[in-house]
Amino acid sequence: MPIQVDRDKFVQFRYEPSYLIKDLEHQSDTRIVCKNNNINPKFTKINLDGGNLVNWTDRAIVTDRIFQENPEYSDKSKLITEIENLLEVELIVIPQINSDITGHADGMVRFVDKSTLIGNSLNDEFVYWKKGMTKILKDHNIEYLDVPFFEHKDNEHPETSIGVYVNFLEIGQLILLPIFEIKGNHDKEVIDLFNKIYPDRKIVPININEIGIFGGLLNCISWTIEE
Repeated sequence: MPIQVDRDKFVQFRYEPSYLIKDLEHQSDTRIVCKNNNINPKFTKINLDGGNLVNWTDRAIVTDRIFQENPEYSDKSKLITEIENLLEVELIVIPQINSDITGHADGMVRFVDKSTLIGNSLNDEFVYWKKGMTKILKDHNIEYLDVPFFEHKDNEHPETSIGVYVNFLEIGQLILLPIFEIKGNHDKEVIDLFNKIYPDRKIVPININEIGIFGGLLNCISWTIEE
C-alpha cells in the first residue's frame, strides 16, 4: 500500500520483496491497488514494502534490508536521501534481524513519540542487534522502552511471529494489542505496560494466533490513513 505523507499526498514504493521472489502471485500490482482506492500517489522505483517502514510525523525507521532490496544503489547515502525527500522525514536505519526472512522493522520497534521508541527487550535480543540499536539510540538521542517477548516454536509453522507484542495496530486513540494466551506468554505484563505507556489510549487485547502462525501480526495485515 502507498505511504501517506500528508492528507492528500501519498508515495507508492515498488513492491518486489526478495522473500517473495518465488511467490510472485503474492506481489500486488500497486498501480491497480491505488486506482481501485482512488489514490493518485507519486510512484518511485525504490523497492520498499510497508512492514519495513515505521514512521512518525518527521522521522521514519527502516532496517538495513533496504540496501539488499535496492542493489542498484551503490551509494547508500543516495538511497537514504531519496527516501527522506519522498517522505519528508529524517530516515533512521537500524539493523535487521538476520533470521527474519522479511527484514521488517515493525516487528521490532514502534514510535511512542519523536524521541521515544517502544521495542523488543534489548537484553533478550541478539547481541549484534542490541549493540547496533544501542549506538543508533545514542546517536539520535532516542529513549527506548523495553517490551517483553517470547519465542514460540512451531514445527509446522517455522515463520511464526507468535510472541511479538510490538506489532500492534494504532487507529486514532485505539490500540489493538496482540496477545497469545499460550504457555510462556507475557500477555498480562504487556497489557499493563501498554496502559502505563499510553494512558490516554484505549488498549484492546486481541488473540491473533491464527494469523501469527504464518509470520504476521496486526500491523502486518492492516493499512491506516488520516482522512
